[in-house]
Amino acid sequence: MARKNLLSGLGGLGLPAGNPDLSPASPHEPAAAIANFGGARGAIGAVTRSIEQLKANAVQDIPTDSIDPSFISDRIGFDAANYADLVESIRAHGQQVPILIRPHPDKEGRYQVAYGHRRLRAAVELQRPVRAIVKKLSDDELVIAQGQENNARTDLSFIERARFAASLEQRGFERATIMAALFVDKTGLSRLISAATKIPPDIIDAIGAAPKTGRDRWIALAANLEAEASVGAVRAAMSDALMSAASSDERFNLVFSASVIKKVKPLKPKTKPSAWVAPDGKTVARIQDDKKLCTVVIDKKVAPEFGAYLIESLPELYAAFMGRESK
Repeated sequence: MARKNLLSGLGGLGLPAGNPDLSPASPHEPAAAIANFGGARGAIGAVTRSIEQLKANAVQDIPTDSIDPSFISDRIGFDAANYADLVESIRAHGQQVPILIRPHPDKEGRYQVAYGHRRLRAAVELQRPVRAIVKKLSDDELVIAQGQENNARTDLSFIERARFAASLEQRGFERATIMAALFVDKTGLSRLISAATKIPPDIIDAIGAAPKTGRDRWIALAANLEAEASVGAVRAAMSDALMSAASSDERFNLVFSASVIKKVKPLKPKTKPSAWVAPDGKTVARIQDDKKLCTVVIDKKVAPEFGAYLIESLPELYAAFMGRESK
């Protein structure tokens, strides 16, 4: 989808926290009030300083077979319908927004995408060069540019942002850099990483991006899956034919329902018929259960020890026994 002022959106990295034109990255995340990105300050500054250079750089036509994807993915699954619309738009009107690439850090003569993977794929399909800006970027600068471009489009779902954040941390990126890339504060970043790490990867893959499912529902699912029984129930549900026929958000709902394990209260044990035997070996009293009321049946004069037995073992019947004996 074409977007106006793409490069100026990237330039927002250098604005102080709290500027009025900085909006939340997602309706499910608080506005980022980040006063200091710590270790990411240098990367952000470098990206900011390069904005005017990016604007001045000529857009180049680059052969698609010389470009490799980013080292970190920010999407889950593939939206065929939206991609088809993009291809038709580029076919009819050309590629309006260039992608951002860098010289490949490890492969001479090749490039690596910072953002614009779908536009690159569309160019491959249309068998035409991709329009791109080539800029030398460090790894930190690449992920910040990639994250900020996605935030400007606001089309990544909560779980896609969460997995992106968790993947960056697993690769050793500082949290300050990840906060800058996703434009969230410490609390928002902790929620993202927690959700992505507590939900098993195969379950996230089975659900997909779930674009209409917000933060609270994903966090609730993560809490449910702390129980092993819930994980087993979810994986059993994932094999159901309904999963393959459902949309991503519908798959989330199916998984969430399966993750809820209802707690069944244990039944109170019924009083079983039993008997008390006197020290001389003769049964002098027995307890009879008629399923409505337990009663004490006296065979003959009861030894005093039976009262102590009732008090200790069946106190609820003691009063009934004493009442019966007095009659």
